[in-house]
Amino acid sequence: MSSMKRTWTLPARGAALALLLVLPRLAVAQEKYVASYAGFAGFQAPLWAAQDFGFLTKYGVAADLVMIPGSARGAQALLGGSIHFGQIDGTALISAINQGADLVFVACSLNKFPFSLVAQKNIRQPGDLIGKKVGIVGFGGAHEVSLILALKEWNIPRQSVTLLASGPAANRLLALSSGALDATLLAPPETGEAARLGLPTLAHMTELKAANFPMNAIATRRSFLEKNRDVIKRFLQAYAEGIQQFMTRKDQGIAMLARRMKQKNPAVVEETYHYFAATFSSPPRMAPDGMRAAIDMLQQRSPETRLDTRVGRYVDERLLDELEREGFFKKMLGKS
Repeated sequence: MSSMKRTWTLPARGAALALLLVLPRLAVAQEKYVASYAGFAGFQAPLWAAQDFGFLTKYGVAADLVMIPGSARGAQALLGGSIHFGQIDGTALISAINQGADLVFVACSLNKFPFSLVAQKNIRQPGDLIGKKVGIVGFGGAHEVSLILALKEWNIPRQSVTLLASGPAANRLLALSSGALDATLLAPPETGEAARLGLPTLAHMTELKAANFPMNAIATRRSFLEKNRDVIKRFLQAYAEGIQQFMTRKDQGIAMLARRMKQKNPAVVEETYHYFAATFSSPPRMAPDGMRAAIDMLQQRSPETRLDTRVGRYVDERLLDELEREGFFKKMLGKS
């Protein structure tokens, strides 16, 4: 009887041991991550592409995408641990990191302001904005920074213009068309819709002297980066391939934008695609001059707070460097 018992228990123990060895891998494979994007304008395309074109699945990153408007809210969600990755602009995170927040940028897919200032017909030049109401998505983000930079370049006192936090682009366009706002910042596709409504574009933020800015950056927690380097590396591979496919596969890019933006006008979708396909950075590296410009702007806005001017304080591209050394980007660009 004891012999029979041994022949039964030894294989069972072996199977149990094998199961224990496999279970951690299964747990890792089933780990779910959350990544945020900041709205429904065309410049959110890189994160959408990473998921919709199947690259997150290809690299084994199970992720849900959520919309969180404004960089301040995105930074709070990252700090609170409710999201793992945030595709947001640089403003709120620079201030938070400078104060010791456990946050860092690991990539950037758009290094310029993509906005245009659209106004009522009676506003024909920047000086006409004095005493007027200008809508922005919210305070503490790229909208506010780009508008402050523009006012400074036009020698218009900041206090002479009323900035209103007016929410998403669709809301601001409706407010502008109804006369509730005198001007607002928009990006494609809303710029095309505004033109069709007869609302003139007063200025393009891309033409500012200080147009370089970390507009579409991927941020995460430093502690998460240190403990999950492989996950973030695979996320960056998916993100980079998504950008490259969007830029080079027009039909797929247009179809994705139409679906994500819920836009039925083919002309608007195509305008949006062409604008951003020529604007994104591939590989998705942070432009140091844009980061320095953002730091300088925030320093001017809050002179009482001393900001660390070292780009390395805010950006960690070691995983992108690793992918570069491994030939990933060369291979990616050669395939497209």
